[in-house]
Amino acid sequence: MPEKQVFPTKGNLLALNKSVKLARLGYDLMDRKRNILIREMMAIFANVKDLREKITVTYKKAYFALQEANITLGVVNDITKSIPIDNGLDITYRSVMGVEIPKVIYLKEDVKIQYGISSTNTKFDFAYKMFQKVRDLTITLAEIDNALYKLANAIRKARKRANALKNIVIPDYQKKIKYISETLEEREREEFSRRKIIKHNQER
Repeated sequence: MPEKQVFPTKGNLLALNKSVKLARLGYDLMDRKRNILIREMMAIFANVKDLREKITVTYKKAYFALQEANITLGVVNDITKSIPIDNGLDITYRSVMGVEIPKVIYLKEDVKIQYGISSTNTKFDFAYKMFQKVRDLTITLAEIDNALYKLANAIRKARKRANALKNIVIPDYQKKIKYISETLEEREREEFSRRKIIKHNQER
């Protein structure tokens, strides 16, 4: 049996009592970490549904506007090539209970329209404007999705470790403590009985 794998001594009993206290502390910390991460996740998750609905509507409007621009202007690939690449993205991180949550920083720059106004129309301008909104929403959604993934993964690990401490490690320590305590008590009773018999024999 698992409890018989440890030698029943007072030193081992003291060590196991210390270990079970540390295991309980570890469980409390893991459980607290899990609860804090869940609260953080719920706070972020509250905005996801509305954001997804908004980005879906915006994407539909943007692609419909692009379709209209293509119909009225012909395929607008050549015109879009004149739009400069946006390099204003950067990523920083904030720590929540040791979990690195990404924060996307977007430094908006004044975009200089480089395509000729005479070669486009209001439908193309509207499509361009809508895709800028798509970009902004996509940045926000990417940040939130990444944060939710990291938090969910950390919560799963914290729950797994807490359950291991609660259901495996601590019970195993308790069984060993019980085994050693009972063995030492039995030894003390045997020693007491032995001394009593010796004393009785000496008195006779």
